[in-house]
This record gives sequence, C-alpha cells and structure tokens, in this order.
Amino acid sequence: MLAQAVNAYLTLRRACGFKLRGEGYLLRSFAAFSAARDQHCVGTNIAIEWAGLTPSPIHRARRLAAVIRFARHIRAEEPGHELPPPYYRSPRSVRPVPYILSHSDVRRLVEAVSQFKGLRGDTYSTLFSLLACTGLRKSEAIALRYDDISTDGLVIRQTKFRSSRLVPLHETARTALQDYIERRHPCAPFDDHVFISSTGKPLGLTDVDRAMRTAALKIGLPVGRGRPRPTPHSFRHSFAVRSLQTCPDGRDRIAQHTMALSSYLGHRSVESTYWYLEATAELMTDIAERGEDFFKAGKP
Repeated sequence: MLAQAVNAYLTLRRACGFKLRGEGYLLRSFAAFSAARDQHCVGTNIAIEWAGLTPSPIHRARRLAAVIRFARHIRAEEPGHELPPPYYRSPRSVRPVPYILSHSDVRRLVEAVSQFKGLRGDTYSTLFSLLACTGLRKSEAIALRYDDISTDGLVIRQTKFRSSRLVPLHETARTALQDYIERRHPCAPFDDHVFISSTGKPLGLTDVDRAMRTAALKIGLPVGRGRPRPTPHSFRHSFAVRSLQTCPDGRDRIAQHTMALSSYLGHRSVESTYWYLEATAELMTDIAERGEDFFKAGKP
C-alpha cells in the first residue's frame, strides 16, 4: 500500500535528522488521493492532478516536488512506480535588495534605542550593537542564553538549518554583553535568556522589528514599503558586505575568505554568501575591475 510506503519513507528520513512536517502531511495527502482512485503506486497523471488542486503556482511545484523525491526513493526497490516529471515549476523568487547600513547609521540607531526608557534602552542598544559586530540573525541573538556565552565566543545552537556554530566575540563586545547581563539580571533572575523585554520576558521577533522601525524613523532612515529599508537583518547584511570589502587579493585567498565567511554566517551554501557581492556599487566596481584586469593580462 502506498500509505505504508510513505510512512516507511518518512521514518527513514526522520531517522537521518529531517523533520519533514510539511512534506509528511503532503505525502500522506497524496497517498490518500491515490487510494481513493484505486491507485496503489506512484503514477504520473495522478501526481500531477493532485499537485494541481491548489491554485498557487508555488504550492503546486512544492507538492509535486515532494512526490518526485518520494518516487525516486521507492523506485530503487519497486520499479513499478512512475517518476513524475517536474510539470509544475515554482516562479523564480527575487531576493529583496538589502539595505546596507553605514557606520554612522549603526551608531545613530544604537544611540536612538539607548534612549528608550528603563531596561528597554539597555536591551536594544546592546542587542543592536551585538548584531552589528557579529552578523548574527536576530532570531539567533534573542535565543541566546547565559550558557551560550563561552570563553571562546557565542555558541549558536540549532539555528535556521538545524546546525550549530561558534561565533568569536571581541573582548570589547564580551565586556559590553556582561555589563548588560549584570544590569538585566535583577529584572528576571529566574530566566536565563540574555535579552529580555521590559516585562521580564524573552524578546520576540516582532519586538525587535518594532524597535528597529521606531529607531529608523527617529533618525530619518526610510521605513516605507516598496523600496529598500532598514530591518534588524540589515545589521547582518552590512556585516557581510564589510567583510567582503576587506577580502585580500589573490584567487586562492579570496576563495578561502569567502568560504570562511559563509561558515561564520551559518549559510547552508556558499551561494548565499556570493549574493552579497552584488549588494553594493563598491563591490560590483571591484568585481568589474578584477575582471578587466584578468582579460587584459590574458592569463588565469
């Protein structure tokens, strides 16, 4: 039965560390749809029909892709199953243009949030400073707990791609973080989250977004939709761009620098790091000049 094969497939992949919550739901739905039509093997026409039940092009492509992955697996032992073609393709997504903060922007944002009343000012000025000097994702920063601060740096646990990493911390940043913890500890002594709100609870993502919009509006940065605007992730974008701008010359050294930055940022693929190369006019100019030098020299 197809439902049993789906369950065995999900059990195997979850044992390898994949959660597959959404994909599990989709494959069980596909198995039930096939059984209702007395189809007990993966069939191309049935798969395309089932995937096409949703009006969203993105969801159609996602549904069919889940069946294709399952079919590739099950056909290894049972060749009677068909392998559907990628009939539905997801529209190519375009990443939004990042807003790159200048050193002055970072300083003014930190100063703006430091003027919030009470502990809130200390919390956001420390948080924004940490984001700017480490390139952490905002979700990683607000998830930090006391035990994640080690002598070697910050331990970032099970993040976006279920991987952990160590982020080195400059001594000045470590001192500022410890000073904040000493001021924050009496407000919530039984909660070990590093960053807390004025009510003593851990910060939420929307809390950080709201603080960023308030600070950006106060110092005159763009906040409207439809154009690049600063968000908490802008600290990470800016960190990555500044790092690439300081990349040493030489093909091998550039490759090593980029791979190191990719690992440091916790990217799943170095392609995500390459995206930052087109983030500023300065980097694009550097790339164009290197390309021109390469072709003029006529050698690799």
